[in-house]
Amino acid sequence: MAGFSTQNTEYLIRSNLWSNQLKDIFEDDLVGATKWVDWLSDFPDGDTINIPSVGQAEVRDYEEGQAIRYTAMDTGNFTFTINEYKSSATYVYDKMKQDSFYMNRIESMFVPKQARAIAKAMEVDLLERGPDGQTASSLNTINGANHRWVASGTNEVITVKDFALANFALQKANVPMTNLVAIVDPSVAFELGTQANQMNVLHNQMWEGIISKGYLTGTKFLYNVYGFDVYVSQNLKSGIAETINGKSVTTGVANLLFSAAPEALPIVGAIRQPPRVESERNKDLQRDEYVTTCRYDAKLYRPENMIVILSDTDQVA
Repeated sequence: MAGFSTQNTEYLIRSNLWSNQLKDIFEDDLVGATKWVDWLSDFPDGDTINIPSVGQAEVRDYEEGQAIRYTAMDTGNFTFTINEYKSSATYVYDKMKQDSFYMNRIESMFVPKQARAIAKAMEVDLLERGPDGQTASSLNTINGANHRWVASGTNEVITVKDFALANFALQKANVPMTNLVAIVDPSVAFELGTQANQMNVLHNQMWEGIISKGYLTGTKFLYNVYGFDVYVSQNLKSGIAETINGKSVTTGVANLLFSAAPEALPIVGAIRQPPRVESERNKDLQRDEYVTTCRYDAKLYRPENMIVILSDTDQVA
């Protein structure tokens, strides 16, 4: 009997092997923007709700013997309409189910992946409501302080000064200075980390330990910047070309800073239908179908509690 060699055993050697594992793509972390929205509970039906508002009372000087002057209090109306209706759907044919070695595992991924897709779509929409609720190419000044501007750093990158300006603007607007949150683009995290390291070399105690411990854990900064807990998100509104007060961005991203105090949440929203999963058998096409749907919307409710800093995203090198 002849011995075994590569020349006479080609039918005994598998030239291609298929792993038992399935490679799944990495997905960006969500910051969970839904927790920073004032979700309405008194919106049981319809698609539009009106929220009336009452202004402040006035104080005037009074002189004895003179008639008191009466003034009417200002009123307003905030209108909010549900417009977002999202779906994520897929299917699998019987032949695929019968022939594919991976089918059971693939099918188990359908619902989680659809739920995750809906969650990301919702987060993208919520993070757009801040900048979209303001006036573009404007400082959006409230009580003498700006609420929208282009980042103060060279090449339109955010610096620590921008956090100080945001803190000042919220104080001027009488916003509760508790639970301050900043949601920034990864390019901002890079710039701040670089600035922080430079300051640490200069023995600035504010940045002590950043080099040894790093700057991020998950999507959250390890350190607080001028009172703001900083989170990193890839889902902020981007691709912005805008000029404000003589400074311009061409590949801008809208970084958001606000107070997450429960009584002052800047975004109001409503969920008419939470994510709902349905599946059915399509006998005509001989396939199983899976769909997740969700209906919701949100709108900027307290513009005084929304700071938008536009920074360029192409400066990382």
